[in-house]
Amino acid sequence: MAQEIDEASTIKVDELSDEEVQNLLDRAYDAGLDKAEFLKALEVQGMPPEEVAKMRKRINMDGTEDTGRMTKNSKREPRKQNDLSKINNGMFSPSANSSQLPKEDQIFGASLFYQASRNLSFEPSLSQATPKSYVLGSGDLIYVDIYGQSEQYYEATVSPDGFVLLDNIGPVNVAGKTIEEATGILKNRIGRYYTGLLGSNPNTFLQVTLGNVGTIQVNILGEVRLPGTFTLSAFSTVFNALYAAGGPNENGTMRKIKLVRNNQQLAEIDVYDLLLNGTAQLDLKLQDQDVILVPPFESHVKIKGEVKRPMTFEIAEDDAFSDLLRYAGGFTDEAFKDRVAISRITGNQRSVSDVYQNQFDMFILKGGDQITVQRILDRYSNRVQIKGAVYREGTFALTEGLTLAQLVKNAEGLRGDAYTTQASILRTKSDLSTEMIQVNLQEVMNGTAPDIPLQREDVVRVASIYDIDNEAYVQILGEVKRPGVYPFSAEMKVEDLIVMAGGFQESANAQDIEIARRLEDSDLGTLADIIPTSVNPDLSYQADSPSLVPFDQVIVRKRASFTMQKLIAVEGQVNSPGIFAIQSSSERISDLIQRAGGLNQFAYAKGATLIRRTEFFNTESEQIRRQRNLEELKIKLAEDPSNSEAQEELLRRLLSDFPQAESPVDNQLAQTKKESLDQIASETPGFAVKLKETEAVAINLEEILNNPGSEDDLLLEEGDILSVPKLLQTVRMRGDVVYPTTLRHESGRGLKHYINASGGFERRANRKQTYVVYANGAVKRTKGFLGIRNYPPVEPGAEVIVPTKGPKVPLRLGEIVGITTGLATLGLVISQINW
Repeated sequence: MAQEIDEASTIKVDELSDEEVQNLLDRAYDAGLDKAEFLKALEVQGMPPEEVAKMRKRINMDGTEDTGRMTKNSKREPRKQNDLSKINNGMFSPSANSSQLPKEDQIFGASLFYQASRNLSFEPSLSQATPKSYVLGSGDLIYVDIYGQSEQYYEATVSPDGFVLLDNIGPVNVAGKTIEEATGILKNRIGRYYTGLLGSNPNTFLQVTLGNVGTIQVNILGEVRLPGTFTLSAFSTVFNALYAAGGPNENGTMRKIKLVRNNQQLAEIDVYDLLLNGTAQLDLKLQDQDVILVPPFESHVKIKGEVKRPMTFEIAEDDAFSDLLRYAGGFTDEAFKDRVAISRITGNQRSVSDVYQNQFDMFILKGGDQITVQRILDRYSNRVQIKGAVYREGTFALTEGLTLAQLVKNAEGLRGDAYTTQASILRTKSDLSTEMIQVNLQEVMNGTAPDIPLQREDVVRVASIYDIDNEAYVQILGEVKRPGVYPFSAEMKVEDLIVMAGGFQESANAQDIEIARRLEDSDLGTLADIIPTSVNPDLSYQADSPSLVPFDQVIVRKRASFTMQKLIAVEGQVNSPGIFAIQSSSERISDLIQRAGGLNQFAYAKGATLIRRTEFFNTESEQIRRQRNLEELKIKLAEDPSNSEAQEELLRRLLSDFPQAESPVDNQLAQTKKESLDQIASETPGFAVKLKETEAVAINLEEILNNPGSEDDLLLEEGDILSVPKLLQTVRMRGDVVYPTTLRHESGRGLKHYINASGGFERRANRKQTYVVYANGAVKRTKGFLGIRNYPPVEPGAEVIVPTKGPKVPLRLGEIVGITTGLATLGLVISQINW
């Protein structure tokens, strides 16, 4: 956000970038201010002290004066301006409200004096050379440099009486003298002491320059936004003074601003000279007690429409419309320049005059005129258009005798897909209604039918055959590398479509392919014509291979015998743990143990567990797995710098035509179960099921190894993990016992022993529901009959779980009344039966 010094009260220093801070500092330097004066100016303009402190830190100021702009050998500080902020406390600081007016109601030149939207301020530059015409006054500091055979310098301030006091020389009267005149006076006076200054061959020289710039008082009167007496820099011009007063107000003139000095008009300033020609009297310096008078404007006219500056302008007495047009920057590119409409006040009403182009220099404007410059008509005098199946459709000029055939030639001719049996010409009538003319374009182009002359605004449309017929395509599905939709071509074979789809997947069955063909006129209930076919594995053409027709669907099925390797794992106490591939679909747990070298001496067969994937496991499809393997191959080939030529060619194929895997097919059974469980959970308070991707299957490995092939000996599935633990010697106690802990397993000890060893049941323990989870994942619970509890046995590695009873819910009064009433009714019935 660019912020200006003029808006110092709104500047947030923390929000300024380093570039913006440097920009503000450069502007201060250009105005002749050093860093200290720049900070002072910000404070005078209303910046809060804390923001000034932040700015001082940002520009590396520690309370010292800035000497960075002085030369190394300078004996004096740079020229300064006396502080005017305490004198001109009421200096005008306008807002930008006038910019909210409609453009044509804004007065041209008024924005020149607004501070809100520009950098222009007309502040006098203190770094300029001392003007020889500058008139010295009270408070001015002058430097007198003597150089040559003798060297000396003086600094002196003009006193209120008009004198400067020089050491060892005395007072010299310079008030009211220009710098040039004061130089001569001082040269004659100092020449008495430095004789080398005078004579025909001087060897000593004298120079007078201005130090601190003094101030002058200027009276700004008339139609300005803030009339009054202003104390300004002695370097100020008329524009500096006008800026301080905010410029002319809505009633003030911009064309005849008067400068009065010593009761005589010295100059008449026209702001338009600056705005239009850049030739304003910027070098006209003000003097003390000058008067700037801004009379009321003479005449205002308003221009709107298609000009570059649609605004309100002040016109001189003899200004013609051509002068106003120059003030407004001229016509825009789309202006209607032949005639303008001028609304003029005549008596007690308005009248409209049409001024033509040859009258612009002669038509004298009057105050109150309102000029409207219209836009050219959005229509074409000689346009025809052609659209559709031609090589260069668009807009063309209507030349004399242009016909339909010639227009087609101008459009580079018909495309190959042009539908020439019929074309249309949309013609616009004189009443702006339209009619459609149907043409046999083929006969016109062949010359067998008369050509048609075209008229202005005719639109010729040549249809494409594809605009009339449906776009033809074919589709291939199944075991190909890139299944999808492909464009149809005449005489396309199944082999062609398979090649376009990247060829077969390794699982494809080239002898089991179906073509599903759309039926145009089928019997009710018949949806498609199924054409079985086969192709050679190398995709060479067969003599009897059927040709495809538009919208055919080719389905390539998988070989029934094809399957990818399925892996399982054995971990724990076997002689050869690790990963195994399932050898056959009939392979069982006992076979896996045998391939793993059998159990070792530390194995605890009763604690063996089979971890198996559930239907909710996100199993990768064969295509996803194949793609992952190819990605690994691509990475390895890319990392190897010593590939053979064949390997480099393989890498190129993998990089340029890498097969994209389809998303895995959703497990519909798992999805259906999940939806059913979610529905039950939403309808049953407190019901929740956590879906797991893997679960432990309780197996009896001892029984499996003793009876291979029995019902306990499960068939293996992909992803199975058989875990055989070490011989376990502990029992873990959990739940509502006094001291849940892990106990040593003791042979022949029952559940009660372990309950007592952990401190017994807690007060809220649910003894009837106590159960045991065995090391292999099996679970047994306590059973009871007629108050006799039968606790399950405890084996090594088991966990005893004692659940807690639910909280007691006290009966409410209504429930007690209901129960009592029911019992009373039951007693009455029984008594009646006995009676």
